[in-house]
Amino acid sequence: MTAQGAVLAERFEENRDRLNAVAYRMLGSLAEAEDAVQEAWLKLSRSDTEDIRNLGGWLTTVVGRVCLDMLRSRTTRREDPLDDTFVPDPVIRPLTRIDPEQEVLRADSVGLALLVVLETLEPAERLAFVLHDMFAVPFDDIALIVERSPAATRQLASRARRRVRGATPSTEPDLGRQRQVLDAFMAACRAGDFDALLALLDPEIVLRADSGPLVGGAAASKLVRGARPVAEQAMLFREFARYARFVLVNGELGMLNAPEGQLLSVTGLTIADGRITGMYILADPERLARLDLPVLGD
Repeated sequence: MTAQGAVLAERFEENRDRLNAVAYRMLGSLAEAEDAVQEAWLKLSRSDTEDIRNLGGWLTTVVGRVCLDMLRSRTTRREDPLDDTFVPDPVIRPLTRIDPEQEVLRADSVGLALLVVLETLEPAERLAFVLHDMFAVPFDDIALIVERSPAATRQLASRARRRVRGATPSTEPDLGRQRQVLDAFMAACRAGDFDALLALLDPEIVLRADSGPLVGGAAASKLVRGARPVAEQAMLFREFARYARFVLVNGELGMLNAPEGQLLSVTGLTIADGRITGMYILADPERLARLDLPVLGD
């Protein structure tokens, strides 16, 4: 690599975290996000960089365009609408004392609940919302990617914003309060206390369990609505409660279920007003095997 190439690679690495964040919010897939960022590097390495005045902005635009193409390709390949049980790839971090640097990372994370809503948007809407509302990219720049006028692009983001606000549940920001609720929930599971479980679940709770492709001809994935049905599901699986390990899942309290070191599921949660309002369970073995798991302490 030439000296100029080394400098370019260093400048790219300075932008990698932001680019990964953009791609993950666009795609909801960690592996695809990495592919999109790598594609941006390949394009940069083949480009004349003398005319690039704002490298970060240029790279963000390139990643946005790559992600848009990937989303459109998904839509073309998919014969049926995305299943209601789909759970995006979770970002897992160990549950440790939060220092200032970790707090910044947590504040910049995006919850699974929001990612689920983003999956319902049209590709151009998702791009406009993610780039403008999350990363402050001007509409004039986004318009070039979606090949629409700035005014039309602004409308895309506005439509997406309304849908996101209407469908994304509120969350308890304090990890300590989240921990109190989850501790009580797990204690009720282990004790088989159905009434205690009901008291900890919001009446309108939604549980998504994504187990991947059909197993034995029957769908293992499921969507469950309402406190009583969700509590019944918890009772069915209470024997696994003793294997649960608390972690941060997309910046919020969640769990790993790994009996004897074998990861069976990752659960993300939304908690508000002292109750669990959403549960997002990824149990697809192939996708679990690709996750970057933390080293768990006590």
